[in-house]
Amino acid sequence: MSSKPGSLISGLRRRHERRRRLFPRALLVGVGVGLVSSFFRAAVDRGEDLRAALLGNLHPRGVLGLLAFMSLGAAAVTLAVLMVRRFAPAAAGSGIPNLKAVLHRARAMGGARLIMVKFFGGAAAITSGLALGREGPTIQMGGALGSLLSRRLRSTAHERQVMISAGAGAGLAAAFNAPLAGLIFVLEEVQKNFAPGIFTATFIASVTADSVSRVLFGQRAVFPTLPVAAPALAAIPLFILLGVAAGVLAVVFNRALLATMRTMDRLGARCRLGFAGAVGAAVAAIAWLEPGLVGGGGRLVEQAIAGRGLVQSLLAMVLLRFVLTVASYGTGAPGGIFAPLLVLGSQTGLALGLVVTATLPTLGVAPAAWAVVGMAALFAGTVRAPLTGIVLMLEMTESYSLMLPLLVASFAAQWVADILREPPIYDALLQRELQTASATQLPASAMMLELDVHPGAPFVGSKVSEIGLPVGVLIVALERRGVDFVVTGATLLNAGDRLAIAVAPEAAHALGPLRVGLGLEHD
Repeated sequence: MSSKPGSLISGLRRRHERRRRLFPRALLVGVGVGLVSSFFRAAVDRGEDLRAALLGNLHPRGVLGLLAFMSLGAAAVTLAVLMVRRFAPAAAGSGIPNLKAVLHRARAMGGARLIMVKFFGGAAAITSGLALGREGPTIQMGGALGSLLSRRLRSTAHERQVMISAGAGAGLAAAFNAPLAGLIFVLEEVQKNFAPGIFTATFIASVTADSVSRVLFGQRAVFPTLPVAAPALAAIPLFILLGVAAGVLAVVFNRALLATMRTMDRLGARCRLGFAGAVGAAVAAIAWLEPGLVGGGGRLVEQAIAGRGLVQSLLAMVLLRFVLTVASYGTGAPGGIFAPLLVLGSQTGLALGLVVTATLPTLGVAPAAWAVVGMAALFAGTVRAPLTGIVLMLEMTESYSLMLPLLVASFAAQWVADILREPPIYDALLQRELQTASATQLPASAMMLELDVHPGAPFVGSKVSEIGLPVGVLIVALERRGVDFVVTGATLLNAGDRLAIAVAPEAAHALGPLRVGLGLEHD
């Protein structure tokens, strides 16, 4: 299979032509996602203002006001869940597991209906005070918008997948003013593929969406902090200890969340709806007593970064927010877990920091350092995407001096979760997604994939006839160094090959092993 210079040049031109087509589309995706995310952010902010105003009006009415407020909370959550159940079941929860299923070609991407349900259902759920974040909805809406635009622009199957990924990264970038985190999240967690096309398209879309968000909401960081001095090297072992604690908390959180979801699966539809209403009423009662404890928890993170709180009160708040987050996600209402994880991580980090400060007052580590590092560590232990967590904290807080503590704590948390054999939360939820037949519909026709063979992959050096492709999966073409080849059973697969693969809907279950064999994922 030797290649000629002319064929190589022709292949390079074809790749350039694909990039030329894709990058303007990524820019368009970024603008669209930036606008949708900004509107969603404004809707949530307005909803939280409305909740505060209702509290102010109903408080003077005593018990009757409390009952009315609890009824409104129950109604808002019930409405959000009913919207999901009736119009777009794929909009439940954060939507990231569903997005991953789409990119695995195991689910079809929702369109305008999913975006509408995610937007209005998510706004209703977060406005009610559920401990959910807006980043999950913006990521899924971004992916759905990328899919819609790809259909309008008559894109290929590969281009559609890239645009979905770019939209997802743009959604995270716009939610947290964090374009690099949006890019790394797609590469590290969603796609697990560092292909140049995905990298560049996601980068363009993320930067564009972030720019739109900054134009509409300003340049201010999500959690601005005062300048924090780099902690002394003597404090690094203590940050490793924080990472270990965050890893243990991450495992407990993941198991509690999954146990709640399994319990909900065993209940009937009416019981699940009743649970959602009960959670809405309970959250409203908590808000009646202390409004700052409910919702996404942005103000709680700001307080932790400012160093406000006592160890006992912080630990009690961690327990309360833990239960609220698990119960809120268990309702099935649209909303993410990024923001609630940041609350738990910041408060856990600050609690440990206060203990260290009382024990070793000469160490001189600022409270903000413990809170910021705690957020990244818990994210790494829960999601198992440490680079995303680190970059996200740097962009949200602008605390670049904390790079070393962020690194050691995040990887310590990931190590603990790995040692305890706890799967990453989105992988576990993805498995649940694929096992739930009614979650979404499988693609109705054969899927065409373009996947690369990565260096060191199990399939490298094997003949096509030896890799055990199941019925319904067919490698139809191979591109090597810009030259296209017809594939036979005797064709050897090399690192760097790009394969065109046809997958029948009934063979969608083989996508996971196929990606492992190509080196895109690990067992």
